[in-house]
Amino acid sequence: MQIDKKVFFIVGNSRSGTTMMLRILNNHPDVFVLNELHFFEQLWSSTDKDKILSQEEAENLIAKLFYIQQEGYTGEMDTNKHKSEAKTFVSNLSGTPLAPHLLYYEFMNLVTHREGKIISCEKTPQNVFYISEILDLFPQARIINMVRDPRAILLSQKRKWLRRKMGASFITKKETIRLRINYHPYTLSKLWNAAVFAAQKFDNHPQVMTVRFEDILDAPEQTMQNICQHLDIPFIKKMLDIPQASSSNEADSKESGIKKERAGNWKNGGLSPEEIAICEKTSGHLFSKYHYPFIHPQTSKLSLWWWYAIFPFKLGLALLMNLNRMKNIPETIKRRLAS
Repeated sequence: MQIDKKVFFIVGNSRSGTTMMLRILNNHPDVFVLNELHFFEQLWSSTDKDKILSQEEAENLIAKLFYIQQEGYTGEMDTNKHKSEAKTFVSNLSGTPLAPHLLYYEFMNLVTHREGKIISCEKTPQNVFYISEILDLFPQARIINMVRDPRAILLSQKRKWLRRKMGASFITKKETIRLRINYHPYTLSKLWNAAVFAAQKFDNHPQVMTVRFEDILDAPEQTMQNICQHLDIPFIKKMLDIPQASSSNEADSKESGIKKERAGNWKNGGLSPEEIAICEKTSGHLFSKYHYPFIHPQTSKLSLWWWYAIFPFKLGLALLMNLNRMKNIPETIKRRLAS
């Protein structure tokens, strides 16, 4: 089977950036953006590249994809909920090799066509660590790599566990705990570095385009015109009419459009001088690449010591809370911390 249809991937080191891009592209009449399927890393590893699944294994994979697409990936997965639908899906693939990536591709096509659209787009930020595999497995792929100031990401991640109280009722209490444990300025800064290093190998690749979150906020129309040119789809102004929701810094709003003020939220409080300093020290050598300025805050040595002292404990707890999200643990850790 040949993969000859156009498919888009939104990746990057900013979940806010990838979510905004999801909403913008989803307003295009030809494009449907699926939920974060977490196929790469959680359901697929490099050892699966040439693997052919049994009928039962294929049905189980598709059942997981149906569950994630329809229920989200933050809760406890119940594969039995979509077992019948998955069985029908696989039985209709007569003659198609049951390779994991082909099943993933056909699943995206099915969901996209059900929405009355023709181009599938998958938004999972962590796919930034799998750009090489995506380009290899999906020759017609176009990739948008979203980048955001790491200090803004710190603020977003620091407050993310509060999303349950700001409109995201689908987030479970267990997920809220996981999100709170995950936060540490050094860990997140290192992950930001790793995402930058993973993507910069493809800076000159014609199928990969890196976009700053801040550029969409500052010049949305021009930036989206450039993105649509890269994707080879027409720009439509109504694409920019997106809901103001899913921010970790404010409650969901009924307003729509691009909110420029979000770019500098981190400067208005929420991060301590020590958190900012740790980020600047850890990721500052990459700031010039994206024109992010330093602010060099005055810090307390005692507070800095505290942040570094608790790091091993936070890292250990975070690893335990995220083990079930990694199919190949050594591979995932290697990719995430290669900075």
